[in-house]
Amino acid sequence: MRSPRRIAPSAALLATVLLLGACSPGGGASTPTSAPPSGTPAPTASPAPTASPAPTETPPPTPSQDPLAGWSIEQKVGQLLMVGVNVAEPAQASYDAVRQHHVGNVFLAGRTRDGTGAVRSVVDSFTALVSDESTRGTPLLVATDQEGGRVQVLRGPGFSDLPSAMEQSTLAPADLQSRATAWGAELAGVGVGLNLAPVMDLVPSPEAAAANAPIGYFERNYGYDVETVTSHANAFSAGMEASGVDVAIKHFPGLGRVEGNTDTTAGVRDTVTTRDDPSVAAFRSGIEAGAAFVMTSTAIYDRIDASLPAAFSPVVVDGMLRNDLGFEGLVITDDVSAARQVQAWSPGERAVLTIAAGGDMVLASADPGVIPEMAAALVQRAQSDPVFAGQVDAAAARVLAAKG
Repeated sequence: MRSPRRIAPSAALLATVLLLGACSPGGGASTPTSAPPSGTPAPTASPAPTASPAPTETPPPTPSQDPLAGWSIEQKVGQLLMVGVNVAEPAQASYDAVRQHHVGNVFLAGRTRDGTGAVRSVVDSFTALVSDESTRGTPLLVATDQEGGRVQVLRGPGFSDLPSAMEQSTLAPADLQSRATAWGAELAGVGVGLNLAPVMDLVPSPEAAAANAPIGYFERNYGYDVETVTSHANAFSAGMEASGVDVAIKHFPGLGRVEGNTDTTAGVRDTVTTRDDPSVAAFRSGIEAGAAFVMTSTAIYDRIDASLPAAFSPVVVDGMLRNDLGFEGLVITDDVSAARQVQAWSPGERAVLTIAAGGDMVLASADPGVIPEMAAALVQRAQSDPVFAGQVDAAAARVLAAKG
C-alpha cells in the first residue's frame, strides 16, 4: 500500500467534490474533443510564407474528476471505518469487514512478539482482499499503536523496544526524532502507514499522574508542562513522518485530568478543561507541526459539551478542532467498539454521531463484530438524510486524499 499523504483537501475542494457528485450524470470523466466526420475535406489554408508561427498555447486544465464518482454509498461508508485485527490471531469478523462491508482501514491490535515476518504476513492477508468490489481498488490504510513502554503492539525480531513517553521525554528532541525515524522505518517495512501516537494529553503534575488511569499511570505522557509535551511529541511525530508513517495525535481535547479509563470505565468526565484551556495548546502545536490525524477522546467535558463524549460532539469536533484550531486533516475516534464509556449508545448510533459531529473515521479496534451494524447505520442514515450524505461524502473525500 502507499503511505497516506498528510495533505487534506481544503473546504473549497470538498465543496467542489460535493457539487460534482451532485450534478455529474455518470463517472465524471472529461468529454473527449469531437473529431470531424469521416470523409470531410480539410479546409485549405492560404499560404503565408512570411508569417511567424503562432505560439502554442497550453490549454486550460480540465476540472479534476470527482474522486467519489462511481462509488456506492456502501463503499463510501467503508472508507470511514477502521476495523481491529488481532495481530496474533485475526478474527474472521475482521476479514469479513473488508470483504463484505467494504471497510478500507485496519488497525493491528493486541500484542505480538513474533517479529516483522509474522506481522507482514498478517498485513498481506488483508491487503490481498482489496478489489474493485471491496474498496474500488483503493489501498487499505494499516494502523497500529506503537507509542512505547506498555503501549506497544508490535515486538520481536525486527522491532525495537520503545521506551515509554516519560522516558522519551528525557532525550533531547533531536535524538528522539532520530530514534523515531528508525522506529517508523520498522513500521513502514511491514506495511503500516499510520501510528496512533503520540499522546499529547497534558497531565498537570507528578502527583496527579498516579490517579490518572488512562495516561499518567502508564507513563504515556511526555512530561508535565506544555513545552515539554510539545517539543518531544512533535519530535516523535517528525521522526515517524520522515519514514513515511503518519501520526494521530491523541486524545483530543485531553485525557490528562480524568481519573477513569474510558476503555474500562463508564461515566468518565473532565470537569476542568475549557475550550481555550492551556492544555489544548499542546494539540494546536501538534496540528501546526503537520499531524495528519487527530484522535478524539470519548470522555465528556463538562465545561465544553456536557451532553456527549468528545468524539460525538459537534462542539468539540467542528467547533474546537475544525474552527478554533483550523484542523483540515482526518479526525479519528478512540475505540468505540468495546469501550465501556460509550456502551449507552448502540454501535450504529456511535458511528452516525461520529460523522455527524464532523469526524472522518470510526475506530472499532477491540470488537470487530460491531462493524456490520455500524456500516448499516451509516448507509441507512445517508440514504434518508441528504445533509448527512454530504457529510459522508466530505469525510470519504478526505480519507481518499490522505491515501493519495
